[in-house]
Amino acid sequence: MKTPVLDERTRISIELAMADDSQDAEFHQRQEIKARALGMSGAEIDAARRGWSFDARTCIAMTLAVVAGKDPQRHREQVGRALRAGLSSQACHDIEALAARFSH
Repeated sequence: MKTPVLDERTRISIELAMADDSQDAEFHQRQEIKARALGMSGAEIDAARRGWSFDARTCIAMTLAVVAGKDPQRHREQVGRALRAGLSSQACHDIEALAARFSH
């Protein structure tokens, strides 16, 4: 079954991974508060900041976000992997849009 939209835990995991190089301590704290409110453990938050997840589908989504707009070949491969993992094309589009917010 395809996941039509990004759930909030996946979304915050991507945000944690994409914003890890930010030096804004308050921003990091707000992210952590949001992640904990969604039920994420400290280990899950730390993993997300390192760009991976204990959940395979979330890990694939995070990798898609990291490669979005960087390497066209790797990006295409990761989209295919995300689709095979059950993410919908809309979810892939949402991941790419979220990644674009952090690439500036």
